Amino acid sequence: MLAVGQRNLAAEARSLRARIGRIGQRLHVAAGGQCGRVRGYPTQAERWQKQQRLQHLVARLQAVERQLADGDLSVCRGGRRLARVRHHLAEAGLDGAGWRERWEAERWFITADGEAGSWLGNLTVRWHPVECWAEIRLPGPLEHLANRPHGRYRLSCPVSFPYRGCDVAARAESGAVRYDIAFDPGRRRWYLDASWGRQPAGQPGLSELRQHPVLAIDLNVGHLAFWVLDPSGNPVGEPGMVLLELTGLCAQTRDGRLRAAVSTLIGMAEAAGARAIVIEDLDFAQARNEGRERAGRRPSRGKAGRRFRQAVAGIPTARFRDRLVQMAFNAGLAVVSVDPAYTSRWGAEHWLAPLRHQASGATGHHAAAVVIGRRALGQRARRRARCDPTPPADGRRRATRSAAWPAPAPAGLPGARSRDTGSREACGQLPRQRQTQQADRSPPADQATQDRSGPPADPDSLLISA
Repeated sequence: MLAVGQRNLAAEARSLRARIGRIGQRLHVAAGGQCGRVRGYPTQAERWQKQQRLQHLVARLQAVERQLADGDLSVCRGGRRLARVRHHLAEAGLDGAGWRERWEAERWFITADGEAGSWLGNLTVRWHPVECWAEIRLPGPLEHLANRPHGRYRLSCPVSFPYRGCDVAARAESGAVRYDIAFDPGRRRWYLDASWGRQPAGQPGLSELRQHPVLAIDLNVGHLAFWVLDPSGNPVGEPGMVLLELTGLCAQTRDGRLRAAVSTLIGMAEAAGARAIVIEDLDFAQARNEGRERAGRRPSRGKAGRRFRQAVAGIPTARFRDRLVQMAFNAGLAVVSVDPAYTSRWGAEHWLAPLRHQASGATGHHAAAVVIGRRALGQRARRRARCDPTPPADGRRRATRSAAWPAPAPAGLPGARSRDTGSREACGQLPRQRQTQQADRSPPADQATQDRSGPPADPDSLLISA
């Protein structure tokens, strides 16, 4: 908990520095003026208000840096929100005894790390997978309460793991297991959680993942839009959408809904035979740190600024990425992150219209997901009607039809031009338009015949470049 408090205090200091830097840049420009890409504040009154705010932020930053230097962390064991509820019991629908029970339950911390060489994977807390009993090694002052040898206390009620119980049993027989004990005052029940680490297996390379379909995801406020793409970068099947409403919910509910959404995506990827899940490498760290001081192309004031900040706060980029990586690793899937630049714009420009002919429910978010998936597959975002960068099985035969050249002329005239395999004609594209030669242009100066070795053996053959 101390580490969490220190991390939060460091994040606050980082946010204050970003806001101070942004305000300082704009204060260096006169009101209503502009210096390069930095605009000054519109009016002198607003500029004066920002000067006052700058002094307030500098004072806050000095106090935070002093706390970090002294190690004076403000930590509330049990949660600051629950501590404030103590002064508003009637509004929360609690009495003194009920609040005290919740407060003590939140402050309990019972955990035991596993040992690989110990029986059943743990020396302090043990769970038997066949007999379904759990016992705890009591500390020295409480050894007189033990009902088993060596100062151990075995619970009278059976303990089972309804979720992934087979995995817990296999792990307890073969390696270390960590156990956490928690009490839920609302349900009046004790819970035993098991966790363990996994050895990282060899991850496939990007070139190998591109040989299989991928599931591309576009993360938005309130929902996740996804589509399955084949190795050629073409969308297959129907688009999908997973609702992800997290506004105004507590942390546990948000995490549960996020896990349910990730489970749905993993199930869709496995059903489509995908080996990888593609997401954008989104990071709103700068926008979150600067807060309402955010300027540039993004709105910073008024309703537009508030909507933008609400949208940034409503997209769980870091939490979604962490949960997806963890759960995809357990499912044997890889996660590929791509550059998020212009995915929505190019998706609406190049893919939205044809996708609506393929699926009536396609939206701009699904078009952005297609662009995201194509980037992971090494394809261009632009859609071309007659060119597929990954040729089909008859690609050589198709290229042959469109790449036939006449036989060379007899000796004395220039021979046939050689073509490389990467020309536009070999890819099945239309040749570039060339202007017609003007009639009054003078012919080339050098028209002398050249010594040639002779025509080919078969005059009727075609020179083909495939």
